[in-house]
Amino acid sequence: MQRSMITSSVTMGQIQKQLDMIANNLANASTTGYKSKNATFTELLEQQIDNINPQEDKAPRLTPAGIRSGTGAKIDDIKTDMTQGGIQSTDRDLDLALTSPDQMFEIGVSNGTGGRVTQYTRDGAFYLSVDAQNPDQVNLVTRNGQAVLDSNGNPINLPSGTKSIEVGPNGEVTAIMPNDARQTVGQIGIVTINRPELLESRGDNLYGLPNMQALGLTVADVLTQTPMADRAVKSHALENSNVDMTKEMTDLVTLERSYQFNARALTMSDQMSGLVNNLIR
Repeated sequence: MQRSMITSSVTMGQIQKQLDMIANNLANASTTGYKSKNATFTELLEQQIDNINPQEDKAPRLTPAGIRSGTGAKIDDIKTDMTQGGIQSTDRDLDLALTSPDQMFEIGVSNGTGGRVTQYTRDGAFYLSVDAQNPDQVNLVTRNGQAVLDSNGNPINLPSGTKSIEVGPNGEVTAIMPNDARQTVGQIGIVTINRPELLESRGDNLYGLPNMQALGLTVADVLTQTPMADRAVKSHALENSNVDMTKEMTDLVTLERSYQFNARALTMSDQMSGLVNNLIR
């Protein structure tokens, strides 16, 4: 009975983690460029309990003597689904969508000490913000104010008074001045993700790299700069989330039933323990 209670309680804790993950997917079903996460389960440690002596049991058997008892299940892996989301057309010059599922924009995020770390996103809803150090220029930023980086890892700056902006299929940013003069200000940094399973979610729809040294890997093992000819940028458009509402709701119902069964097993084991204790008394 104690073994069954341990098995049920351990499994319930892991099921709760997947329920939280599904809740996060559902909450971000309308988040631009959001990629859903999927979990897989594996069985925990098993113990072989031999309650039959194979030498005395002469009957033919198709199964091993005794029983194999497990200690519950745990989440084995959580993977980010990088499949392409739907493309929605908009009227904004600074709305950009990547039409290749393995590409991401480079974003510069402040590290709190005056420096900047590079992170990655599929959210192409960009804006203009006046540079705090130079009022005569504006910066291309995300909806949260992080700098959009160019292919050299530098923030993209536009001259003050820019009338409109054009972004080409390769990410080239052109500022159109009031006199209709055109000025190329840079190319948006875009990387190709070779091993998406290694990306770590950093919040705000951003992804970062893990501790590469601890994994014995280099940055080039995870991502590479996307060649100009392979870039796939669509302007005046945004990528929708790839969350499959039908799948998420189906998984939610299945997990709730599994949680219910384990909770019932835990309750029954507790009741049986109480009956045994009363008999002993």
